Amino acid sequence: MIQDFLTPIKDSVVAYLASQSSSCLGQNIQINSIEEGFPDLENVKIAIFAVNEDRNSQHNFGCGEDLHAIRTKLYQLFPGNWDTNIADLGTVEKGDQVSDTYFAVKKIIASLLKRNIIPIIIGGGQDITYINYRAYDTLEQSVNITTVDSRFDLGNLEEELTSQSYLSKIIMQEPNNLFNYCNVGYQTYFNSQEEISLLDNLFFDTYRLGEAKVLENIEPAFRNADIVSIDIGAVRQSEAPANNNSSPNGFYGEEICAISRYAGISDKVSSFGIYEFNSKHDNNDQTAHLIAQMIWYFIEGVNFRVKDYPFSGKENYQKFTVLLEDDEPLLFYKSNKSGRWWIEINILSNNKYKRHALIPCTYKDYTDATKQVIPEKWYKAMRKMV
Repeated sequence: MIQDFLTPIKDSVVAYLASQSSSCLGQNIQINSIEEGFPDLENVKIAIFAVNEDRNSQHNFGCGEDLHAIRTKLYQLFPGNWDTNIADLGTVEKGDQVSDTYFAVKKIIASLLKRNIIPIIIGGGQDITYINYRAYDTLEQSVNITTVDSRFDLGNLEEELTSQSYLSKIIMQEPNNLFNYCNVGYQTYFNSQEEISLLDNLFFDTYRLGEAKVLENIEPAFRNADIVSIDIGAVRQSEAPANNNSSPNGFYGEEICAISRYAGISDKVSSFGIYEFNSKHDNNDQTAHLIAQMIWYFIEGVNFRVKDYPFSGKENYQKFTVLLEDDEPLLFYKSNKSGRWWIEINILSNNKYKRHALIPCTYKDYTDATKQVIPEKWYKAMRKMV
């Protein structure tokens, strides 16, 4: 029973909610409180829970504490025109050992995934991303991860799991269910050239901050993800000061909210996490308010999912064939529902990567192909499938 791992929402937050409008978001979600008890998850689509764990967060101790500030800001927002049932399950408190916290988080996420409930994880250190990934082991499928972070967080495989070394564990440790990793918003001076080359040699996708700020460039990165993990340190310090590793450069508030909506509107994203919030560095709850708005935009996106591929047949798409001079033709598909584009990878029907046969792309990828420029994402996907 996952409720055994979760503590109810603080009484002060519940009392504050009682003074808010009856139409605010907090009044329209099921809340794990001492008075009401644990929510009934029967018809829930999205489940929020927090993780108070900072022991493996590098140079940001204290993250995961006072997460009630985010809830207070979230509850007072007004919902959109939604029909999505939401629950707030409470908080995973620190276990006696970090491994105890990890065990609880993995069990909660795995249980929610089996119920087709999308977990929103509020952290806590970004090392929780590795635990989120491990929760997918029971699904026995390959997984795509997209992170929004100024750093790759590769670290060394020999190191203990930390917020700045979790990626090497995801890439190297068994069972290895990772198909694709994508980083959005990395800043070159925070990452060694060896790390940049390594990710390129593994045929992973990376977007520098300047490139990522053209938001239409990065939308396919979220459409292709199962797990989305955001380090709040990817937002510039003036916008989100509540992170000891924050930097003067990064995304603006409206950009990170648009990114959160991209993650929500993706039919494929099945878990979403925001990490490294450290309340002791916050200024007038500014970062808490921003994270609340990011969660709002993610929920907004989920509510407006249009069930594109792989949920609908190819008859709902326009097919475009691009003839190449020295190779087989490229096949592109444009959704009649959303106008979004995919490029097809021709693989055997029994290939274990069949669920990745259509790669999200942009209209520009199609126009480039008509000029005989093959999209790099097609090359990378093909290399991973052989």
